Amino acid sequence: MAGTNNRTTLITDPPIAQLLFNDTRLSWLWLIARLYVGYSWLSSGLGKVTNPAWMETGEALRGFWTAAVQIPAQGRPPVTFDWYRDFLTFLLNGGHYVWFAKLIVFGELAIGTALILGAFVGIAAFFGAFMNWNFLMAGSASVNPILFTLSILLILAWKTAGYIGLDRWLLPRLGTPWGPNIVTRREVEEASTQEDRDKEKRRPVA
Repeated sequence: MAGTNNRTTLITDPPIAQLLFNDTRLSWLWLIARLYVGYSWLSSGLGKVTNPAWMETGEALRGFWTAAVQIPAQGRPPVTFDWYRDFLTFLLNGGHYVWFAKLIVFGELAIGTALILGAFVGIAAFFGAFMNWNFLMAGSASVNPILFTLSILLILAWKTAGYIGLDRWLLPRLGTPWGPNIVTRREVEEASTQEDRDKEKRRPVA
């Protein structure tokens, strides 16, 4: 029986991609993007947290969803896709805007805080982009296209985007991306030292 070929081909990133997304020398650039996106989310959440229409009744979100699902007599509706309109209609009819509004507020606060502090930037940027995507799907443009684009770039640069921030200490302790965790690194060094000793013992004596 013929043997199977288990070889794989590794395609490396072009130099510009390595510089942008893998080199800590450009972490200052991602710091600017982080602070802008993070401040946008944090200020939005802080503006809602004291508003009863968001934190108690959810009427603010109810009004937004109600406007989004309407189909005008002329012109294009706010929601392009029928399945997403049906989804929002289901949430409206079930009264889910009451708890969903609180989820949005706390989500905005958490995303903004994480991005500003540089903690788990890739994860925070992912959830930020997901929220921007939902706002766009509901027909709200505003600054969402800009925040969505910057969030995608922060996701791509997750290894270095938080280097000027808490990720500089958090990620290495999780074993990524700037090397294995402390325990594994020590084990690797000890194994390397032992291997050198074994080689020295096997070396023939002249």
